Amino acid sequence: MADNDEISEIEELFYEGTDLHGEGKSDEAMACFDKCLEIDPDYADAILGKAMVHASREEYEPAIEFAKRLVEIDPDDVLAYTNLSVFYQRAGKIPEAEEAGAKARMLDWKRELTDGEKEG
Repeated sequence: MADNDEISEIEELFYEGTDLHGEGKSDEAMACFDKCLEIDPDYADAILGKAMVHASREEYEPAIEFAKRLVEIDPDDVLAYTNLSVFYQRAGKIPEAEEAGAKARMLDWKRELTDGEKEG
């Protein structure tokens, strides 16, 4: 678990990496995300950042692997399954994309039902 100084550092690195990726500087962005993961190997935002950089480079296999890692870290994360589905689809792996997409929908429905029960 990261302490407060490390949390501040990791967030700064993540936002820097996100900005760099937005500027089209994917190598520099990847370096920032790697530094985040040196501090906290399970920092989901940096893992997603690496997946998104790979996807923007049309490197779908590594993007898929990072998305799978997100699913392992948080198996109830709808967005993780949605991204995994998109990466599979772009890689031409349609059955896998459909499976991940179905999992995302199921988790979203489950969340909606849970939220509805809390309101009622």
